[in-house]
Amino acid sequence: MGPPVVPSRLTTNPRVGCDRTRRHDLCVTLDPRVADRLDTLLAADDVTRPGVAVARQPVHTVYVPADRFTAATVGEWGASALAALDAHGPLPTAGGEADDVVDALVRAKLATEPIEDLRIDFEDGYGSPGDGTEDTDARAAATALARAVADGSAPRNTGIRMKSLESPDRRRGIRTLDLFLETVLAAGPLPGGFRVTLPKVTTVRQVEAMVELCAALDDEYGLPTLNFELQVETPQAILGPDGTVPLARMIHCCAGRCAGLHFGTYDYSASVGIAAAHQSLEHPAADYAKAVMQVAAAGTGTPVCDGSTNILPVGDGQQVRAAWALHARLVRRSLERGFYQGWDLHPAQLPTRFAATFGFYRSGLPAAAGRLRAYRQRSSLGVLDEPATAKALARFLHRAVDCGAAELGEVSALAGVTPAELGDLAAGVGSS
Repeated sequence: MGPPVVPSRLTTNPRVGCDRTRRHDLCVTLDPRVADRLDTLLAADDVTRPGVAVARQPVHTVYVPADRFTAATVGEWGASALAALDAHGPLPTAGGEADDVVDALVRAKLATEPIEDLRIDFEDGYGSPGDGTEDTDARAAATALARAVADGSAPRNTGIRMKSLESPDRRRGIRTLDLFLETVLAAGPLPGGFRVTLPKVTTVRQVEAMVELCAALDDEYGLPTLNFELQVETPQAILGPDGTVPLARMIHCCAGRCAGLHFGTYDYSASVGIAAAHQSLEHPAADYAKAVMQVAAAGTGTPVCDGSTNILPVGDGQQVRAAWALHARLVRRSLERGFYQGWDLHPAQLPTRFAATFGFYRSGLPAAAGRLRAYRQRSSLGVLDEPATAKALARFLHRAVDCGAAELGEVSALAGVTPAELGDLAAGVGSS
């Protein structure tokens, strides 16, 4: 006599009459109220992501002190960058070599869109000149932005960096933001892509207070939603006294207003005791903080942005080219580590920002497109890619198009996908 027959769970459910031998039948022998209970338990986890959706993440954020910003600033930065390129080129790219294709792309970019994201700075880059002066500068900068919007020269993303919500600066920061908004809105609607950068965030309560402030400004001026970025430049944001990561809670308490996390290289480095000569984007202390930023933001839709380098391309030709080589390498390093945006502080940094970015995508384009094509065709190039990797490949290609490193038709042909399919794959639709 053989072993006893063990009844299969793929049997008819006597309670609901489901034939479980049908592979795709959703009925099971388990009481369906269990699934109902799980739906209730996990309802809070099923909410939409708390971050602000960004269709195209800018490759950089340019900081300009508020008292130096005019309606002509964007054009002036582009002209200065091209002049630096003419005087001191060719540009270094990924491996330090010159690249004619990248050089042409950079020149076209500087002539048409030298700044993708602009922050008018009322904090460290501006200082504390006194209430009367800051009131005047807030109104002047807001008027200049309104003029730039009106004449079509404003970047697609703009905003201001206010002073922090720490006690010494709190009321001054609130007043400047209020005056700026009042002046801009007197000339027309708030520009699309406008956001406020909140610096030196140390506690979750400060973020909750910022949400309340933005809601009050929404009500006062009839705004749809005033969004803000968190500048991560204090150890308290990375590790709390209870051993948890306050930054993760900060994102989730922003009520959908968090437009990004920006790393503050030098404030953070100084706060953890790094000597000035060794403060850098690539210091291990900075890498640790940025890794925490990435993990905290993952899955929330909140973009992360690397900080700046304070080694500027100024002086004689040798000094400029040395600073360019450093900047290009740091930009490339950030891109390789998943930071697709960083700060620029000087017009002559724009050529290497764009050269390193375009070089990064163009050098990786053939391999990424080939792997995505192979994945879609269920063939092999010697790499076994999974759905999550296919999504990452599509996002890489999508970013290449967004930043101007490649044309959409070129990418679609290489990857064997239509533009719509590429967008779906980048969004995680149909990658399984």
